[in-house]
Amino acid sequence: MTKVLLASNNKKKLAELQRILAPIVPGIEVLGLGDVPAYEEPAETEPTFEGNALLKARAALAATGLPSIADDSGICVDALNGMPGVLSARWSGPAKDNHANNILLLGQLEDVPDERRGASFVAAVAFVREGAEDVVVRGEMPGSVIRELRGTGGFGYDVLFAAEGYDRTTAELSIEEKDAISHRGKALRELAPIVAKALEA
Repeated sequence: MTKVLLASNNKKKLAELQRILAPIVPGIEVLGLGDVPAYEEPAETEPTFEGNALLKARAALAATGLPSIADDSGICVDALNGMPGVLSARWSGPAKDNHANNILLLGQLEDVPDERRGASFVAAVAFVREGAEDVVVRGEMPGSVIRELRGTGGFGYDVLFAAEGYDRTTAELSIEEKDAISHRGKALRELAPIVAKALEA
């Protein structure tokens, strides 16, 4: 059994990474922060998704010695000049309240016409391990912000985001549909063969 640490407590992210890596890295076990001794997680102080992902992955490696993966992701809204961006989780304040974030974003876009509600979900995923160069990949899912909250799947801003070519929100898609088009899914599929090669070595 090969182990890799995902520096997250988000069970949906853990399951997503396990689903995507398992066919490419047979026998892999994805651990979360709840599976390792607690350590002080770094503040996400970098101005880019890539910088924050690297911060978290390097801290996980330093604390555990395990090959570590971390992501930073968010929604970038055209009408808000790319915000919330790296501030997505804390858009309505430090509590990381998904519902409050969604309500605030809808309020900020209330007067924005449909044709100017373009947005993208962006994810940067970092992979670090001892004695090797750090790797960071990026995935994007273009779409738009709708005018209401719809769906019960996913997390974060999924309930108000419709991916390009879809009339359903990403919270209304099946797991398989979302994995196929999501920003994190794209980044993880790009990263998976790199992880497989590194762990084989």
